[in-house]
Amino acid sequence: MIDVSALYCGYDSPSLPHRYGRCISRDVPEHQRFSTPKTAEQRRPIVVWNITRTCNLCCVHCYSSSEAKKYPGELTKEEAFRVVDDLAAYGVPGVLFSGGEPLARPDIFEIAAYARSKKLHVVFSTNGTLITPEIAKRFVDLGIAYVGISLDSADPATHDKFRGVAGAFERTMRGIRHCKAAGQKVGLRLTLTKVNADKIDALFDLIVREDINRACFYHLVPAGRGSALVQLTPKEERRAVSTIFRRTRELHEQGRPVEILTVDNHCDGVYLYLKLKAERHPRAETIYEMLKWNGGGTYSSGVGIACIDFQGRVHPDQFWMHENLGNVRERPFSEIWQDTSHPLMAGLKNRLPLLKGRCGVCRFVQLCGGASRVRAQLLTGDPWAADPACYLTDEEIGVNAGPAVKGARCCPADETTAESEAPPAAPYSCTDGEA
Repeated sequence: MIDVSALYCGYDSPSLPHRYGRCISRDVPEHQRFSTPKTAEQRRPIVVWNITRTCNLCCVHCYSSSEAKKYPGELTKEEAFRVVDDLAAYGVPGVLFSGGEPLARPDIFEIAAYARSKKLHVVFSTNGTLITPEIAKRFVDLGIAYVGISLDSADPATHDKFRGVAGAFERTMRGIRHCKAAGQKVGLRLTLTKVNADKIDALFDLIVREDINRACFYHLVPAGRGSALVQLTPKEERRAVSTIFRRTRELHEQGRPVEILTVDNHCDGVYLYLKLKAERHPRAETIYEMLKWNGGGTYSSGVGIACIDFQGRVHPDQFWMHENLGNVRERPFSEIWQDTSHPLMAGLKNRLPLLKGRCGVCRFVQLCGGASRVRAQLLTGDPWAADPACYLTDEEIGVNAGPAVKGARCCPADETTAESEAPPAAPYSCTDGEA
């Protein structure tokens, strides 16, 4: 994830310690706090747990190709409790319950309550259509750190078509409002596609109108049903990300502390740095230091983020469903996660020497880390190939000039990059547990 509001505006988001190794200066509720690792490499993974594959919607981009039916082989409640015990003992910083639709599982709140009893940071990723006032209150009573609700468009018809069910937009908006009324931190989650990439302003208008706390803009990873979607062109990606940057800055200038993040394309961070460097923005070098500490894709899939699916299989992240590292029914997650006998896992834990093409020679590889390895594999067949979704030019990343490139300029006439690469910065760290 690229925390745009933290990088660009200096906003104290709760994940600042985990993501950038920096302490939070403002008061943050205990259940929203992350501990601070000494280095990004030492982070335990945030676990995306697809607790069920059953879903009441049928979204066109669903990476698990979920439908409204019962799937065989789900972990039982007792098995889930054992997984929670292991995750807590291993020291993962957080668990994100996803699906399918996690609220379609009848015992989800028993499992979430057990996770909270083990002091785990718990997040829900939901389509929001099943959230009633009673469920919103249960989120609050359990101390759920954040509820991310999928909303693909500010236009009801567009969202409903994307989600495959008429009336989904209105039900999702009711779910958001129920969470807001109960005092639950809530945010939007959406994937950038041909459908919504040129309508981001309308989504930001909705964020302001509904007083939403957070929004995560995901770049498409073509897994599951999402493989049928057409990727955005580099120009479209760039324009969409520029709009996100602009609207984030405007929110900050208006005094609205909304967390805005982009996900699954770490070149967004480099692009932000280059833009601010060219503008001689006072935060440019701070951004460089924070991105370098984070490492981008270097410490993401297979290191800082993991996935457990509904049958207990472990994957490097939620888009690697086709790569099975082991099953928690047979071995604890903590043991599977540290096992590098699987060649993919060994590579992900030391990926920089394996990167090819533009990613292998990019002067910002320590900031971006090669971005998404699963997208590279899905689109090229090679997990170490250049990420096809990188929209930075060869001139920007120094492909033709090498690491010491000077005077790089961006091709688009309306956007300019940095004159030179920032100097390396020493890692920033603070005492574990500070937030």
